Amino acid sequence: MFFLSLIGIIMFFLSVDIGGKETILIDHIASFIIVDLRPIAITLILLIMAYGAFSPYVTGKYQYSISEKIFSVFKMIGLILGILYLTGYAPEWAMKPDMLPFLFEKLALSVGLLIPVGAIALTFLIGFGLLEFVSVFMEKLMRPLFRTPGASAIDAVASFVGSYSIGLLITDRVYKQGKYSHREAVIVATGFSTVSATFMIIVAKTLGLMGYWNFYFWSTFFVTFAVTSITVYLPPISLFDNTAKDPLPEPPKKDKFRHAALLGIEQYERNPSVLKLIWANLKDGLAMSSVVAPSILAIGFIGLVLSKYTPIFDWFGVVLKPFLWMTGFEDASQYSGALASGLAEMFLPSILLKDADLSIRFITAVTTVGSVLFFSGSIPCILATTVRIKIWQLILLWFIRTVLCLLMASVAFRLGIGMGWLG
Repeated sequence: MFFLSLIGIIMFFLSVDIGGKETILIDHIASFIIVDLRPIAITLILLIMAYGAFSPYVTGKYQYSISEKIFSVFKMIGLILGILYLTGYAPEWAMKPDMLPFLFEKLALSVGLLIPVGAIALTFLIGFGLLEFVSVFMEKLMRPLFRTPGASAIDAVASFVGSYSIGLLITDRVYKQGKYSHREAVIVATGFSTVSATFMIIVAKTLGLMGYWNFYFWSTFFVTFAVTSITVYLPPISLFDNTAKDPLPEPPKKDKFRHAALLGIEQYERNPSVLKLIWANLKDGLAMSSVVAPSILAIGFIGLVLSKYTPIFDWFGVVLKPFLWMTGFEDASQYSGALASGLAEMFLPSILLKDADLSIRFITAVTTVGSVLFFSGSIPCILATTVRIKIWQLILLWFIRTVLCLLMASVAFRLGIGMGWLG
């Protein structure tokens, strides 16, 4: 049990420097396929996107609901955009570096291939008893803070060191096993599955915050999870059903290690062979990737177009103005539209506000990561899981998280200035 689980821990949590890039091993593997085996990577992602685009119409799944019809259209648009980009037939304005090239190379291709690679490694992380083992020791921390089982600590860490797509892959698998209730799965999906520490570096570089990296990282870490600990007690999350089909048993007060080991061993002994588990996880990963990759491309592209060529986010950003005023920063409310664009793509506010004052750059960097939800990445990933949640509920959660992040980030900024860690 420990040997096989150790493989998963190494794959997901051990950061390794290879060729000057320091990240987790599954990210290295996905990057190797994308960079060194690019023709194969392009072929694979197009096949995955094509499957995602055509399968709803072949199986008739697009008829199940309005949201299925909408996302079936988005997936087809995503496939078309991918083909236009790769063949060079996309309009010149769409081929600018921060449009289709960014969306395809940095999001659709990387996330689309990271998910199936991560799915294989996921077999070792949660398939052989580690989840059950860890849950015993983390229960007392996770339950009162986040209203989730101790096992969800693995999800939280995987998202921060890996990717929201990896975190959501774990969430979906554990939810299918019946170990999360609906409410717990929603909490984990919308509260922990943010961008990785690796992408936070890109945000910090863009906003000129690398000189304050440690303070920025830990501020974001604590703000993100503090916001999650608040939102779990608020609607819409608090209204979801909290009954798990096969919940993990309550840990005993004494002899926890023995109890944890027995739980892990029982799970290990119930499993089929390693190869069967790998195949089952890979199929799930490919299914999720076939939804996520084309959706990211289509929704992200539409979001970028709306942000660049229409005032829609300026209108939408009006709801953030009172809270930006509450931060106490001079003229902060004028940046409401730029910050609202983070709902379309979390990196957009960083691009739009890279020349703003340090205070605005700092709260932007913290808020875009801590708000977790955005249409070009995490939202399609969540909707690709079996965890049911409506789009309007996700938008409401984005708003609540964004407001709380803005206010907490402004406090963190003043603390950093006062302690001499910023400025």
